[in-house]
Amino acid sequence: MKKFLLGTVLIVSIYACKNSNEYKNYLHNPSLFSATVHELNTVVMGNNFPPMVASRNYAYAAIAAYEVVAAGYPEQYESLAGQLHGLQKINSLPVTAETDIALAALLAYIKVGEAVTFPEGSMKLYKDSILQVARDKGLPTGIEKNTIAFADSISMQIIRWSKKDNYLQTRTAERYNVMDVPGRWVPTPPLYAPAAEPHWKEIRPMVIDSAGIYQPAPPPAFNITDKKSKYYQEVAAIKNAVDSLTPDQRHMAEFWDDNPFKMNVTGHVMYGSKKFSPPGHWMSVVGIAAQKAKADYNTTVYAVAKTAIALFDGFIQCWYVKYKYNTARPETVINKYIDINWRPYLQTPAFPEYTCGHSTISSAAAEALTSVFGDNFSYTDSTEKEFGIANRSFRSFRHAAEENNWARFYGGLHFHNSCIVSTEIGRKVGTLIVDRLKMKK
Repeated sequence: MKKFLLGTVLIVSIYACKNSNEYKNYLHNPSLFSATVHELNTVVMGNNFPPMVASRNYAYAAIAAYEVVAAGYPEQYESLAGQLHGLQKINSLPVTAETDIALAALLAYIKVGEAVTFPEGSMKLYKDSILQVARDKGLPTGIEKNTIAFADSISMQIIRWSKKDNYLQTRTAERYNVMDVPGRWVPTPPLYAPAAEPHWKEIRPMVIDSAGIYQPAPPPAFNITDKKSKYYQEVAAIKNAVDSLTPDQRHMAEFWDDNPFKMNVTGHVMYGSKKFSPPGHWMSVVGIAAQKAKADYNTTVYAVAKTAIALFDGFIQCWYVKYKYNTARPETVINKYIDINWRPYLQTPAFPEYTCGHSTISSAAAEALTSVFGDNFSYTDSTEKEFGIANRSFRSFRHAAEENNWARFYGGLHFHNSCIVSTEIGRKVGTLIVDRLKMKK
């Protein structure tokens, strides 16, 4: 009698586990989506993609996830089809009782994320681990199969759309012509790497009408002989600032460094170290904000997509300006005309100085995030903690963007005029995107 009862209880227990909703508690947790964004961040970092290319990866992946949510909840979210350049109507499989939208959004994010700039399978182990946990928690086979098909039906359309943005064509475009002209950009130590992505302005934008939609004033004319000139004053200001940094200014510069690949030189030894790039940093901030706001799953996906679009278009606008003026970095000018041994606090990235990419995209991202979570949304940014850099706290996303423009100046990478102009232009890009996109109904 006891054996029979034990067997009966065991059978009931197994049956209950396989038919429980425990898998939903796991898959529908917005923290899982944020963790998946972090996983893609890690893959991007590991593959040494420069910031502007990384922004492309994040954007298409996030849009795929968002389109799943829009298809699953059409009464709450508007499709981006017809709103983003070149994106036609999205045709998905029908949503049925056996479609798990949260899982489908996750799978679409992973599929497109690895397909856009990575060989297939770069996130396979991560995806398989999520599915296995969900199965262990009772995910029915029918729902898994139907959800994968639903996610694929949207993912493939986003992938096809991504292939028409001129990215492949720019892989073989003419390289930047290095010329020894006073005030013109040339490679900087220690890598002396070639100019990164000189044709990024040719990438199809998502919301802005063109790369040149906002035309900032030209940078101060190169003049290193007249101490009263605007240019000389900018040079003197950055040299003096870097030579007398306070501990907080050093921390600020390090926190916003976001150099995806730094070459460390110690004597005859050289080795590289990696961190999240600028867009990766802001993707992390979205997760931090969503968690603090206790945002639900769909809102988290929405925030990631909107911010990723702002980052993507911000880079296109900035790269148009960078390679229009081709201005030299402070390090180049100071070494040649003032002090051959001077070094910036941070390592100079391999592209022209004016305008500042990080300040542009940070300001654009701040506008996107503000539209989702509100202004005066205070938060503590822990993005850099895994790289050994202490947290920083901000009163708002705009406060963070404004701090960023000082950070790039304290790092010795940009004249402060460039940072101020970039923050203003980035704000315009972000505002345009917020005003034009109709996403949450």
